[in-house]
Amino acid sequence: MFEIFGSLELMMAEVVLYHHSQGLTDGVKAFAEELRQAGHTVHTPDLFEGNTYATLDEGMDYARSAGFGTILERGIEAAQSLPENVVYAGFSLGVMPAQKLTQTRPGATGALFYYSCLPVEEFGSWPDGVPVQIHGMDEDPFFTEEGGDLDAARALVAAVGTAELFLYPGQEHLFADSSLPGYDEAAAKLLLERTLAFL
Repeated sequence: MFEIFGSLELMMAEVVLYHHSQGLTDGVKAFAEELRQAGHTVHTPDLFEGNTYATLDEGMDYARSAGFGTILERGIEAAQSLPENVVYAGFSLGVMPAQKLTQTRPGATGALFYYSCLPVEEFGSWPDGVPVQIHGMDEDPFFTEEGGDLDAARALVAAVGTAELFLYPGQEHLFADSSLPGYDEAAAKLLLERTLAFL
């Protein structure tokens, strides 16, 4: 019996989950709790110093005023006290620190990028053997058009054998945040299932 529980414990992941540009919302907290219920350890750094915003535009205005470099550094700093062998995950804006840490901090065991993906060249090269999942909606203009995220995701998948891209039908950006109007229950459930299988 001890051996069984010991092997199960080894399968549990430690995850650093960064919120999106509306802040550490109840929906982000609920997602983290779903991962915890599955047995994983999840850290949710607050990059916005307790602020949450009703709209993407308001959240982005805060990020601009604080400075994207400052937001990124808050994310980097939040991981420094944690073990190196963690999974870095981020929703939209939160992909920025998650991706940088995956590519520059030794020991990453995996990466989960929701609604966003930066060109690998932004932070150097992709670390050997580190698996990554990228999730986004196939008609979300933020993901498919404006920032080139979909192109970056496809390039990452083409270059890295351990990378997967999952596209969901729809136009919503933050579709897995249950506290926001754009929540898509069916897509969010599938995203969670794929996330748990990955972990």
